Amino acid sequence: MGRISLFLLLVLCLAGARAEEARGVVWLDRNGNGQRDADEPGVAGVKLSNGREIAVTDAEGNYHLPLRAGDTLFVIKPAGHAFATGRDGLPVFWRHHFPNGSPPLRYGGIAAETANRADFALRPETADDDTLEVLVFGDPQPKSLTEVGYYAHDIVAPLQHDPRARLGLTLGDVVDDDLSLYPAMNAVTARLGIPWLHAAGNHDIDFDAGRDEDSLLTFRSHFGPDSFAWEEARASFIVLDNVVYRPGQRPAYIGGLREDQFVFLESYLPTLPKDRLLVVAAHIPFFDPDPARETFRRADRERLFALLRDFPHVLLLSAHSHKQRHHFHGPADGWHGATPLHEYNVGAACGGFWGGVKDAEGIPAAMMADGTPNGYARLSVRAGGEYALRWFVARAPEDYTIALHAPKVLRRGAWPGVHVWANVFMGSDGDRVEVRIGDGEWRPMQRVERADPRILAENLADDAAEALRGYDRVPEAEVSTHLWRLALPTDLPAGEHRIQVRAFDRWRGELRAETVYRLVEAEP
Repeated sequence: MGRISLFLLLVLCLAGARAEEARGVVWLDRNGNGQRDADEPGVAGVKLSNGREIAVTDAEGNYHLPLRAGDTLFVIKPAGHAFATGRDGLPVFWRHHFPNGSPPLRYGGIAAETANRADFALRPETADDDTLEVLVFGDPQPKSLTEVGYYAHDIVAPLQHDPRARLGLTLGDVVDDDLSLYPAMNAVTARLGIPWLHAAGNHDIDFDAGRDEDSLLTFRSHFGPDSFAWEEARASFIVLDNVVYRPGQRPAYIGGLREDQFVFLESYLPTLPKDRLLVVAAHIPFFDPDPARETFRRADRERLFALLRDFPHVLLLSAHSHKQRHHFHGPADGWHGATPLHEYNVGAACGGFWGGVKDAEGIPAAMMADGTPNGYARLSVRAGGEYALRWFVARAPEDYTIALHAPKVLRRGAWPGVHVWANVFMGSDGDRVEVRIGDGEWRPMQRVERADPRILAENLADDAAEALRGYDRVPEAEVSTHLWRLALPTDLPAGEHRIQVRAFDRWRGELRAETVYRLVEAEP
């Protein structure tokens, strides 16, 4: 074969590679049978993506998109519609394009599959509530089937009959490195009976992958695209993989975003209305807890914030820290919007890694390093971008919002240097927290960035124990950003005195907690 013929063959091969695309139809499955019947029309105006570009269906529901090997094709759920549910309990809205399968990995990666022809069914969605209720789980992170059982009993079971929730979101670390637990976790989460979305965490990585691009292949096999969008009438959701895997380096990952994700955001964000809430959900916090140490690449954060700047209603959701806090981004973080950008760093479903002493039901205490008990969050979204956030302690009454620590007894007349401490789980700097003793006046408590004495006490008890108190300890105490204190008076009459604490939550209003201490007479 001559040189010109070889050149033409190469040109044709390259043209064929460039011309590869996905085609199909998005249609309305009115009867829910999974088959397109003659009277079931295509759905116009539905957005799809290959993870970079956006396509929109035409009047008959047809679409076409460029396609590369390694892509995951997905539908961006339009408001007013729903997806069918797969055997794993997850919504069916994606197709992988791996004609030869993925590289071999310990936990499987992605089997050979093509998406050149991919049709997607939508179902009518009847729910049109004034408020969209979203369950938010940070870091379930089981290490074993035993801990999957903790998740089922502690987090999922109490929510199985909740009629309010319409959507669920797990913010990464679905498991703790053992990716074979994914099917068991999905089976448990599916009991909630609502569409469930998953972000990827650093413990969801294929650590035998040789590069970041392949580090979530097993995750994607189970959960679909690692970065995607989802639309409801009250809010738009963007779920991002923000864990950049760095094999061979220490640490092996850093927070950041890939170039293809920015291409997707630049394509997708201009299509969104600005009169409803935009939720950006990921695993690693977008802020650096220690400003001296970059845990999320600043250049990526600033580039993301520039894309979000003109949206008036944005909420960032993250997890990863196994603590809980609110962060309000400003110019120091690269945010230059009209008002501070709120990020809620959600506490962990597993709390302190399912550690601590077990209770009567066999579930570990699982307190987090900042003294927040394990549990889950609820996001409530109303029209016009209005939202509310709440934290619910696992298997506890809904009004358990403040944990108090105070001495049981003090000497009457002693130097007043012993404090009552209030850990307000959803508190942040600037909140009003007050205390009163008996029928006295309400007095402001002082916010301090210290370790919660409750978890310090657990650490000391573990240290002093001759045998293990639990399979794993609770974490070592770390600084809490939502801790208040006040020195208890010792000049009151001998006897028992009631301590009442109230905090004013921006969403739930006044919260209360109380305890007691005693003053006794003592001789030297």
